[in-house]
Amino acid sequence: MDTVLIIDFGSQVTQLIARRVREARAYSEIVPFNKAEEAGERLRPRAVILSGGPASVTEMGTPRAPEWVFRSGLPVLGICYGEQTMVAQMGGQVEGGHHREFGRPEIEVVDECALFEGVWAKGERDTVWMSHGGRVTPLPPGFRVVAVSQGAPFAAIAAAEGQHFAVQFHPEGAHTPRRAALMPAQVAL
Repeated sequence: MDTVLIIDFGSQVTQLIARRVREARAYSEIVPFNKAEEAGERLRPRAVILSGGPASVTEMGTPRAPEWVFRSGLPVLGICYGEQTMVAQMGGQVEGGHHREFGRPEIEVVDECALFEGVWAKGERDTVWMSHGGRVTPLPPGFRVVAVSQGAPFAAIAAAEGQHFAVQFHPEGAHTPRRAALMPAQVAL
């Protein structure tokens, strides 16, 4: 069975992410960010998910993913805080002080992406669940925007080459109506 390593940054819904992965018929294991190095060696995962969390990467001393995650060649999905740490660690920037986006905004898919295959096509709009205050600006080299919302111009991003994807919204929650279709796509990256 394929293993998905979920690196936890303190999100209240990390267990729900694991449940969605298991519903997609993959084994998942949650580890705190400071134990991810050992877990990666032990589990040899097929994919990695970077969870959300209450911190902001703009604050000094906040958690980061181990560098091996981005060099491994594995598919990596960043969710909320996971997107922000991916961006910050790969050469982009995250700014605080923007209008918080909390609730059910609408996203617009602006480019095709393997992450959305079979779920959303370019030009489609859908409601998702967001809860963030920071904003990605600019993207790391080699990334492109694949979905936007009114408060998040980088609501979903993908590496132009490779298997790094990130979303500012929460695809695992009940408030994202197409989560049942989206989560298996994420696991199968």
